[in-house]
Amino acid sequence: MAYDSHWAGELRSTIRCSGGLLGLLLLVDWGAGDFSPWRAALWGVLAVLLFLVLLPPRVAAGAGWLSSRGLRRERRVRTDHLVSVRWLEGVTQRLVLRDAFGDRVEIDPRVLVANPPLWHRLNEDARASAAQGMLLCGGTALLQLSQRIDRETARTVFKVSGLE
Repeated sequence: MAYDSHWAGELRSTIRCSGGLLGLLLLVDWGAGDFSPWRAALWGVLAVLLFLVLLPPRVAAGAGWLSSRGLRRERRVRTDHLVSVRWLEGVTQRLVLRDAFGDRVEIDPRVLVANPPLWHRLNEDARASAAQGMLLCGGTALLQLSQRIDRETARTVFKVSGLE
């Protein structure tokens, strides 16, 4: 089984950001002489909302499946029965995976770039789906992601070896 190895660090950053905001807002209120329990509660709610917005989903993969666990629920897709892989454009890029059973998972492609074991599991199972004729849409998206991961890997190798 493969996990997002950077998730714990991102969680710590989320906690630091929301805690830092809370501390800064309380400090400003105290310095301005406007500190009250109601304002402190309001700043606490604001810090919790920031935490909820920044909380990263936990991505894991195993033989034939990939899951993304958010705050409220876990979404799981059968990667050995993929029918569609596509890019979802917006503020941030998302990779949308759909399986033959109607399940859908959205993940940040940077998670796959930063975690080769996750990418290996997904790529291996997606190839099996394509070989079975199930993957009807998504060959281009997987190729683009594969090329991006290869570029990042080469860049990392050059950086580590001092050839950058």
